[in-house]
Amino acid sequence: MTERSPSLSADQGRPAVLASALLRGVLAAGLGLGSIAVLVMVLWISSPASGSGSGEAVHTAAGLWLLAHGAELIRTDTLTGTPAPVGVVPLLLAAMPVWLVHRAVRDALEPDEGRGAPSPGAAFALVTGGYLLVGAPVALYARGASLSAEPLSLLFPSLLVVAGAAAAGVWTAAGRPVGPPPSWAPVRLHEAMARSRFVRRAEAAGRSAAAGVMVLLGGGALVVAVALVWHADPVQDSFLRISGDWAGRFAVLFLALLLVPNAAVWGAAYGLGPGFALGTGATVGPMAFTGRPAVPDFPLLAAMPAEGAGTPPNWATAAVPVAAALAVAWFTVRRAAPAHGEREEAWSLRETAFTAALGALGCGAGAALLAAAAGGPLGTRALAEFGPVWWRIGAAALVWTAVLGVPLALLLRAWRLRGRTAPEQPEQPAKSTGPAPAPAPAPVPVPEGTTGRNADAKTKDGEGDKDAKGAKDTKGAKDAKDSADDEDAELYDFLPTDPWHARADSERADSERADQPAEAGPVRPPDTTS
Repeated sequence: MTERSPSLSADQGRPAVLASALLRGVLAAGLGLGSIAVLVMVLWISSPASGSGSGEAVHTAAGLWLLAHGAELIRTDTLTGTPAPVGVVPLLLAAMPVWLVHRAVRDALEPDEGRGAPSPGAAFALVTGGYLLVGAPVALYARGASLSAEPLSLLFPSLLVVAGAAAAGVWTAAGRPVGPPPSWAPVRLHEAMARSRFVRRAEAAGRSAAAGVMVLLGGGALVVAVALVWHADPVQDSFLRISGDWAGRFAVLFLALLLVPNAAVWGAAYGLGPGFALGTGATVGPMAFTGRPAVPDFPLLAAMPAEGAGTPPNWATAAVPVAAALAVAWFTVRRAAPAHGEREEAWSLRETAFTAALGALGCGAGAALLAAAAGGPLGTRALAEFGPVWWRIGAAALVWTAVLGVPLALLLRAWRLRGRTAPEQPEQPAKSTGPAPAPAPAPVPVPEGTTGRNADAKTKDGEGDKDAKGAKDTKGAKDAKDSADDEDAELYDFLPTDPWHARADSERADSERADQPAEAGPVRPPDTTS
């Protein structure tokens, strides 16, 4: 009975876990919709010139929530009576639903205390399904309003945005792995990726591509900031001219803040060279501002450069893609040539160039995606095209980062590997090439008074001395060789572990034995009979 109880509790808890994941998706959609609705209602209440009712404000909030997911809205209350599309999505407004879906999936995969977690596939499907359970009624509710969503745009890109955010949440909950697929992936994919160098190349290429895109956005934002300061007077006039009351000006300011990421993408497109379109008949680029622009009255659009050919300040915006190429090269070389590594740890020239090219490709894809999201139509006829063209921006970013990034990566690799060699081996002490010369033996004292009868004894003693001297020379050579070997060994020995007084007694005894003269054989006592 006790062994079966955990399985029974797990079976009973699984429906609650799945229901919790579904509820997280519903709450994520409700929080996003509620935030936009509260903001619209505050602006509607504070505006004294508002002639519409609260129902129209709620319909507007529903349309703006759908627009935040990338849906294209259709505006019906135009001056001519012809419906006009609105496809420019404020990217800062779109960040809110993406973050909410991402967080909902991530939290669903983190098990609560005493409760398990669903599988990654189940969490993805349930959170996405719960989100769409709210999105579908909202789309139907906004269908008959002045801002209704295009049906096809609800599938693409709105559904793709929600699914992508949910997939990113699954990836974050898994620890943001790069390379090895999750455990539920097919076995063939595991084997194919294990046989290649996909992990380190994918990680380095992904980081370098992300760095290139971020540098492009930062450079574009800097270009926009300089343009706003340069054209401060026209920007201020446009801001004051749009609305005369403080509530309307606050709404214009808030809309401008929501469009700041879009302006950064436009600035990056300007620096890359293709620029952006201000209607179907005008193109703005660093080389020239051509055509007749169809520009609505808005503060950010009042900072456009003057019409005609570009000047050196306009050409200076080319530093933005150059900085992006340098970022791609640097983040590639950081992995290809480690700062504290040796030549054996560095990647080859071919692998470094290939990874930098992959980073450039990722940077181009990211720039194209941002350009597609930052632009769109604002009406019909002249305003049918508004913003950067995504495929031109992607191609320009790829060319800049590949042509400059790959050579820069190779140069940075050579610079980081300059002067590096293999690890040096410790120097070995010079060993003795031959036996050390033995010291001359001390002479044997002969007592005085030794005469004729001792001649033979002296001769025999001399021969004995020679034999003893040869033996001593041989012994001295052997001792010298052993001493040289001991000196070599002492260089690598550790400190002795015997007590210091024991070492002192042993060294004193060895010294006394070394001071005694070597034995020269037996010496006969002197003959005193004569």
